[in-house]
Amino acid sequence: MARTCRDIAKHLPDSCGAMVVIPLYASLPPAQQLRVFQPGSRKVILSTNVAETSVTISGIKFVIDTGMVKAKRFNPDSGLEVLAVQRVSKAQAWQRAGRAGREDSGSCYRLYTEEEFDNLIPMTVPEIQRCNLAGVMLQLMALGIPDVMNFDFVSKPSPEAVRSAVDHLELLGAREEGWPGWTHRSGEKMANFPLEPRYAKTILLSPDFSCSEEVLTIVSLLSVDTVLYNPPARRDDVLAARKKFMSSEGDHMTLLNIYRAFKKVGGNKEWCRENFVNSRNMGLVKEVQAQLKKSLESCGSDTGSVRRCLAHGMFVNAAELQPDGSYVALDGRQPPAYVVFNELLHTSRCYMRDVCLVDADWLLDAAPEYFARKLHLGKS
Repeated sequence: MARTCRDIAKHLPDSCGAMVVIPLYASLPPAQQLRVFQPGSRKVILSTNVAETSVTISGIKFVIDTGMVKAKRFNPDSGLEVLAVQRVSKAQAWQRAGRAGREDSGSCYRLYTEEEFDNLIPMTVPEIQRCNLAGVMLQLMALGIPDVMNFDFVSKPSPEAVRSAVDHLELLGAREEGWPGWTHRSGEKMANFPLEPRYAKTILLSPDFSCSEEVLTIVSLLSVDTVLYNPPARRDDVLAARKKFMSSEGDHMTLLNIYRAFKKVGGNKEWCRENFVNSRNMGLVKEVQAQLKKSLESCGSDTGSVRRCLAHGMFVNAAELQPDGSYVALDGRQPPAYVVFNELLHTSRCYMRDVCLVDADWLLDAAPEYFARKLHLGKS
């Protein structure tokens, strides 16, 4: 879209002023985000919903609303959380329209019919009704709530979502099966971390694999907005810069390599620009590390230990490579490649984000009963 708008700008009549096309999204480096506030030329800003409530840009007179948003949605049946493109609510549509003409009269053009608008849900679904509740339930248990299954939420999630969260905690060893509201000792430790339970579990397991420092770094990298940015107009430059850090063992190892290089140059901002790394988010990674760090142990160059630890902490998010190159739930009996992933993104197709190559044996060691029951895998 940015490329199309720039092409149009080149062929405008001489009577029209210069037009600047600026993308805006959360993972852009701060210097590039600030371009939307620069005065002077006419601006066309192509933004995610970060401009819906978080940012007010002076001088905006026209808003074009696609009626779509990318938001997280949790499926209790599969236990997976998917970042998917979906319709906005009426409240979001009005919020977007309100961005136009805040300082003067303005207009909003909606790329959908009035009938489609009338069929939108009135209000945005509260996040607690569309996200994985494992972390919420763990905190309630840690607070000593006697019956977390029937806790009186203001915006009540579905019983299936609550049950799925409790089952997830039992799989991670955070809750004793059959106990109504008490966490297992490891669950109490997990509740002390301001993290998703799977990440907390991975950190707690890391001393067993002698890779605490690496796991803490990876979890910190996954806990902030992406530290990488990929300007479409410089795709070849991005690929050339990333090649130095790429690991055949997966995205987690690639991120670890990038962080080590970032640390080696002392967080140099010019290095970040050359390698398409978001320096601000890398700074946040260091802050998260400092909050979580107590006693660390490093595995050095043995990244296999790191991957084994990730497999033991994130085994629920596992997938199996198929002959056609796609991934599905583990249900085969041949020894294909396995991965664990951080999250799913669903656009026209479903994509895994942040994948790590793991062995089937590691997954079976992590949760033998889970895989025997759900995925029908043997130890052969």
